[in-house]
Amino acid sequence: MTGRSVLSLSRVLKPVWCGRSGNNHTARVLGAASCNQRHKFTFTPPPARYGGRHTVTLIPGDGIGPELLRHVRELFRFSCVPVDFEVVNVDSTLTSESDINNAIMAIRRNGVALKGNISTNHNLPPSVKSRNSLLRTTLDLYANVMHCQSLPGVRARHRNIDIIIIRENTEGEYSSLEHESVSGVVECLKIITRTNSLRIADYAFQLAREKGRRRVTAVHKANIMKLADGLFLQCCKEVASGYPEITFDSMIVDNTTMQLVSKPQQFDVMVMPNLYGNVVSNVCAGLVGGPGLVPGANYGKDYAVFETATRNTGKSIANKNKANPTAMLLASCLMLDHLKLHAYASMIRRAVMATVTEARLHTADLGGQGSTDEVVQAVMREIASTGPLTQSID
Repeated sequence: MTGRSVLSLSRVLKPVWCGRSGNNHTARVLGAASCNQRHKFTFTPPPARYGGRHTVTLIPGDGIGPELLRHVRELFRFSCVPVDFEVVNVDSTLTSESDINNAIMAIRRNGVALKGNISTNHNLPPSVKSRNSLLRTTLDLYANVMHCQSLPGVRARHRNIDIIIIRENTEGEYSSLEHESVSGVVECLKIITRTNSLRIADYAFQLAREKGRRRVTAVHKANIMKLADGLFLQCCKEVASGYPEITFDSMIVDNTTMQLVSKPQQFDVMVMPNLYGNVVSNVCAGLVGGPGLVPGANYGKDYAVFETATRNTGKSIANKNKANPTAMLLASCLMLDHLKLHAYASMIRRAVMATVTEARLHTADLGGQGSTDEVVQAVMREIASTGPLTQSID
């Protein structure tokens, strides 16, 4: 695998900002002139403390989350990464929000988090909101970014896939506003705002420009939801006029899923509302090998949270030493890049990619027979063979 392809993951998932400063009003995009006049902001991660070390909130979550994050901590110790974790456990079975509020407070304190997925119990009362959604909306982590890329040595139906998916992360059907108007009739509100649609569209185009991408596709259902998705699509068109070098097109979400499974190479950067982003990201992860391979990042103005891209809890394989650690390890690399610990991120990423694509030590989800422990140990051996800052393997 070439150095360029190995490092591409670190270059893609970095936050970019383009907006006005000085007040709480979001810039109104009225064409190329107005977009080009706006200031570009680059988010600065929290500074290192305590002798150059960073403190990161760690939320183990449910299912395979705790064991995967245990391996991340083990690998960080082995690689002498200057990061200390503040562990905050969230109990998904409770109706009280005190635990997730503690996690949110810790993220506000540290600025950065690495998390496993928190299960949402469908049997709890409707008033109990998803812990994952609460975390994203409270911290205004409005941009969910994932990079789906074909990997050498991983069997898949398609090759040469290289798609960046940008999902609006704070509204849409995930607003959790629903009620039973009369017995047997439930209304669920989908919230689409101009402010947030302009914000995510501008994020997508700015990211496309910085990464040298040529096309941005807006995914929608404006033929049916003419007001809600119509507003989102209109905002994307307005923002697109400020980026004349980038081709803009749009596609209805049902056609998008069909096009993805038939000819995914046609897509470059995709931007979409919340629910469609959930569907499309899972489809794309499946196209390149499954949820165990793809990391994800959630960015806001002040905070960043890193996790696996498809947010699966994996309860059926929890504590069985079967889970693929690749996605979580790569998510930790994205976190290190965010903290500007690029040398450590590159060292771990190269070792992970070498294990998956060159040594081809695969877990069962990729058709292999390797265990979680064996993959992590192989990554450590790879680091030991190339990296100077490592401890001995037991």
